[in-house]
Amino acid sequence: MTSQLFAICFHTPRPPGLARFWSEVLGWEPGDGPGDDSAILVPGPAGFRIRFVPGDEPRTGPNRAHFDLTSGSPEDQERTVARALEAGGHHLDVGQLPEEGHVVLADPDGNEFCVIEAGNKFLADTGPGLIGALACDGTRTVGHFWSAALGWPLVWDQDEETAIQSPHGGIKITWGGPPVAPKTGTNRLYLELTLPAGADLAAETGRLIALGATRPGAGSGTGMGTGAGTGTGGSDDTHVFLLDPDGNEFSVRRPRR
Repeated sequence: MTSQLFAICFHTPRPPGLARFWSEVLGWEPGDGPGDDSAILVPGPAGFRIRFVPGDEPRTGPNRAHFDLTSGSPEDQERTVARALEAGGHHLDVGQLPEEGHVVLADPDGNEFCVIEAGNKFLADTGPGLIGALACDGTRTVGHFWSAALGWPLVWDQDEETAIQSPHGGIKITWGGPPVAPKTGTNRLYLELTLPAGADLAAETGRLIALGATRPGAGSGTGMGTGAGTGTGGSDDTHVFLLDPDGNEFSVRRPRR
């Protein structure tokens, strides 16, 4: 049995504040988080959440992943942008052209996200809620890895670009293909997987490594988190931390009680 996506996680020095921002922008309900974590619940059948975990990872460049928010109309896009600015976000110049329809913003921690113009066909089937995609900087290899790791089918695989989506629908995870910027430091965003009830953590770790994951090397600069509240200070008998084929950190843990 494959692991399931439990959460998309943000490292942040202020989990409650960042959770409040995203809850206000998306209109999603708060959820329980372990320890000092905060969380909001993704609507629909996908069953995962967005977690905000304590961490002070320095910003060393653009994130390797960001959210693409959908819009039902031009007016809807304007309302989303206004709501984000009122909640504490700000406009961000990443070199986008004036004729491009999407709006690039940053949350209070500086994490980039895009509010996509209405009529985007690729995101049209992502269902209720504003997040259409977690858009990642990554290779075709890593897209195929995550498809096999989660058991999510590939819904796009062309010109080195890949995308996967849960069989139940909802948010897509996409990888834009080369060129992929070199990784520096620990990612602010990472995926947290959970095992199905009764599954063996060691066996699942072995399966993921066989698919292309690796264990973080000592002194590699890819450690996860900085405090006990993150649950990412090191592997133990309840969870393990791995790197995907592009070197991105992710965690796998036994089901939470």
